[in-house]
Amino acid sequence: MKTTWSSKVRSLVLAASLSASASFLSPAFGQVFSASYLIDLNTKEWTKLETLGEFTSARAINDSGQVVGQTGQGIWLVTSPFVRTGFVTGPNGAGITRLSMDDSNDINNVGQVVGTAMAAPDAPVTYSYITGPNGEGRTLIEPLGKFSTAVAYSINEAGQVAGWSSTGEGGSRAFITGPNGVGTVDLGYFGGYVSVAVDINNTGQAAVWADMADGSQRAFITGPNGFGMTDLGTLGGASSFVSGINDTGQIVGSSETAAGSKHAFITGPNGQGMIDLGTLGGSFSGTADINEAGQVVGSSETATGAEHAFVTGPDGTGMMDLNSLVDLPEGVILATATGINNVGQVIAIAMVPEPSSYVLMLAGLVLVGVMIRRKEVV
Repeated sequence: MKTTWSSKVRSLVLAASLSASASFLSPAFGQVFSASYLIDLNTKEWTKLETLGEFTSARAINDSGQVVGQTGQGIWLVTSPFVRTGFVTGPNGAGITRLSMDDSNDINNVGQVVGTAMAAPDAPVTYSYITGPNGEGRTLIEPLGKFSTAVAYSINEAGQVAGWSSTGEGGSRAFITGPNGVGTVDLGYFGGYVSVAVDINNTGQAAVWADMADGSQRAFITGPNGFGMTDLGTLGGASSFVSGINDTGQIVGSSETAAGSKHAFITGPNGQGMIDLGTLGGSFSGTADINEAGQVVGSSETATGAEHAFVTGPDGTGMMDLNSLVDLPEGVILATATGINNVGQVIAIAMVPEPSSYVLMLAGLVLVGVMIRRKEVV
């Protein structure tokens, strides 16, 4: 139903890096912006989401097919002006409505949206908000410290919210709230100075990753309503990250392997066991979301070195290239899938260059691959 901190960072880095690398390569390369698509796995039909500018980055989708994310124009740190706003669509991705926040990160089945907005233009503090049904109004989610940044990533059907907040002590801590975003509960540190709650299911179990004392990062699952914390381990490497959880407690994320690569994983119920989902032929893969059937979406490197969106069958079986399932317009490549709902609808992001720039896109992807792998967390 949502995409998470790590996958959002990944898709935004991809969009910004493509545009930045393009400007270094050639004047003919032009701009490269993200376009978002809703893919129906049952009919194999696609819908391109509308935009309120030049780009749309879909973050999450509910069971009615309402999509939230960010839309606007320009590229951060590259072009001026750079304008962005959160949005919500109607059912099945139809239409687009501006929300009173800079970014909208998740939506539940009654249409409550969580997202963020800067306290003021160019201010260093970001606040998080929860809306009423159908994206109406907004209420501040209290941060863990006075004048602290808070970022809300996920919302469940009761309106419990998961995210992270700075504390004024030089770090960030994972939090969850009570119903309708009321009451912020600090989930604490785990040896380091950063912890992030990226998803929450309908029992209040949270998927969390945190820095450890030795400098590694580890994936965790909490008990109901954030109580208790269980380390999920790794696929043989030092670090693991989470990106999603469903109502049975199946967790998805990525982990370093013993060979040093990063692979997507899925666990059994309540975070038990960690299964390597493999790749689409390349060296890395990462997850973004999981539905109640255990279908997983994310992105993976292919055998040719490109990054493609993937979807699996139930319980993470059978990773498939999403691009192979639909007939998209020429030049459109789905680079990452960011959300999946319980009726077989997937949202995915494509990088769409100007026609004159497509020939040089492969050169840009070489640079982008280096930049993403340095910044990648899932």
